[in-house]
Amino acid sequence: MGYFSSLDISSTGLTAQRLRMDIISQNIANAETTRSENGLPYRRKLVVFEEKSASAPFSEYLSASSKNKIAGNGVRVSNIVEDSSPLKKVYNPGHPDADKDGYVNMPNVDVLTEMINMISATRSYEANVTAINTTKSMALKALDIGR
Repeated sequence: MGYFSSLDISSTGLTAQRLRMDIISQNIANAETTRSENGLPYRRKLVVFEEKSASAPFSEYLSASSKNKIAGNGVRVSNIVEDSSPLKKVYNPGHPDADKDGYVNMPNVDVLTEMINMISATRSYEANVTAINTTKSMALKALDIGR
C-alpha cells in the first residue's frame, strides 16, 4: 500500500463521515417536525456504509499473484434509509396536527441518540484526519532520508 492509496482511503472516510454528520444534523433539526413534505411526521434517517471495492484494471485480475494484493479502497455511503421504528405519540390536544383523541405523532428522533452518533462521527472524522497527517509526515520523513 502506497502513500497515495492510504490518503485515498482516509479521504473516503472523511467524505462518508461528513455526510453522516449532515444527516444527523438534519435529524436533530427535524426532531419536532410533525408535518414534512409528504404531510406525515419526519422519520429519522440513517446512513448505511459499505466498503468501497478496489478498482483494479483487468490485467491485475488475470495475474494470480496480484489477487492477494487487491484490498478494499475505503468506505462509501451505499444508502440513506428511513428508520422504521414507531413514531412517538404525545398528548397535546391544542396542537394543529392532533388527532380526535388529542394525540400528536411526533418524529422518531431521540436527540440524545443523535448526539451520541454525532460524537461517534466526529471521532471517526478526527481519526481519518490523524491518519492523513501521519501519512504526510511519513512521506516527508522519507524525503528527508534521501537528502
